[in-house]
Amino acid sequence: MAVCNVHERLLAADESELGALIDTLASGDRDLLWPGRDWSPMEFDRPLGPGAVGGHGPVGYTVSGYVPGRWIRFEFTRPRGFHGFHELAVLPAGPGHARINHTLTMSARGLARITWPLAFRPLHDACLEDAFDRAERACTGTVARPARWSPYVRVLQALAARAMRKRL
Repeated sequence: MAVCNVHERLLAADESELGALIDTLASGDRDLLWPGRDWSPMEFDRPLGPGAVGGHGPVGYTVSGYVPGRWIRFEFTRPRGFHGFHELAVLPAGPGHARINHTLTMSARGLARITWPLAFRPLHDACLEDAFDRAERACTGTVARPARWSPYVRVLQALAARAMRKRL
């Protein structure tokens, strides 16, 4: 099953200001983009750069490309059946504006043909919109239309939290 999932948001911000947020990924308390309060933290075995290995929760990836302040690509290493990548990019959008874009392109094989649409996709979509809220707040000081989790995402989040507690 081919998957192409795209999220983007236009912000009243300079490209350099928005791009600098990508560079804070996985930096703990200094991370201005990843919504780590409500989602599994993004962690890597070394600073951002090609070859860094990590992920968040059950999703693993390796940094396969990185242009500081502009673009980063992650190649999936898990879960089983995820074959492809996801990437963040900052795109120009006219004077004083920039667009943050996230593209996920993969082939879902085996059990992933079921888990992607039923669980991973709704969680992924909610997580990305939360991240874009953080980007908007960091660049503008406010969020015009904050993302809201659907009841289904709330159930999935509760189940994931319960599974994580059992693992500990």
